[in-house]
Amino acid sequence: MKIRYALPALAAVAALALTGCVNNAEKEGTSGGTETAATIKADDAAVALLPADVKDSGALSIGTDAEYPPNEYKDANGEPVGWGVDLAEAVAAKLGLEPKWEILGFDSIIPRIQEGVLNMGSSSFTDNVERQKSVDFVNFLNAGSQWAAPIGSDIDPDDACGLTIAVQTGTVQHTDELPAKTAACEAAGKEAIEILPFDGQPEVTNAVINGKADAFSADLPVTGDAVGKLSDQLEAVGEMFDAAPYGFATQKGSDMTKAVQAALQSLIDDGTYLEILTAAGIESGALDEATINAGAN
Repeated sequence: MKIRYALPALAAVAALALTGCVNNAEKEGTSGGTETAATIKADDAAVALLPADVKDSGALSIGTDAEYPPNEYKDANGEPVGWGVDLAEAVAAKLGLEPKWEILGFDSIIPRIQEGVLNMGSSSFTDNVERQKSVDFVNFLNAGSQWAAPIGSDIDPDDACGLTIAVQTGTVQHTDELPAKTAACEAAGKEAIEILPFDGQPEVTNAVINGKADAFSADLPVTGDAVGKLSDQLEAVGEMFDAAPYGFATQKGSDMTKAVQAALQSLIDDGTYLEILTAAGIESGALDEATINAGAN
């Protein structure tokens, strides 16, 4: 399924971030996801699919970058919060496990899953064919990319040759979108795009605000959050593009993949999944079925 988000959806994401996640972070800590998870009963069928060592440990080790608000970010105590964290903790609850978070650089998460150090990655991973070579993805949202630039800048994402564009390191915007765009510029005899990567999304946004970059490209919920918070300085430019699924990353060909898929499907079936997405204002990207490796490019 492909989706197109309208600007009101951007506002909804931003409004939630301003009133729920960000301003109340010191009061809430990680309580949002914890409270939701506390009401969820384990799904016996999903639990039965768990690898024996994970089931016996009683914990689900989850890696996240926590630098991508409003999906995953840190509260005032440095703990991971956001709707992506809430959903991952709901999956853990369906599996009868306690979530054990590890905050890492984005590029470090998949290698740790491959090594078996982490059971799952929850860090707004776009599921694509290249990443599927390393891990499996249990898909939970259809999303896409959206650019943002200073208000009145007249930036066109389809005509960005010669511009400086900021991105978060390791994202599909960094590894796929912008290299393809700049290659097209050079093939047409135009000036290349200067790609300016940063470890975290806050630094990406600040680069545009401070004039170090002309625009940034990020996943739509993230761009919507930034535009909503900085509506007097930033605006979304162009249309959303490259719609693709987000996925929880798990070890390739593993029982963990099957268990996470069953847990997510249980959340979809009982309505918890849609409640979490609706609270975040992104229900238009909801799936009817928990798929595996649905990314097609």
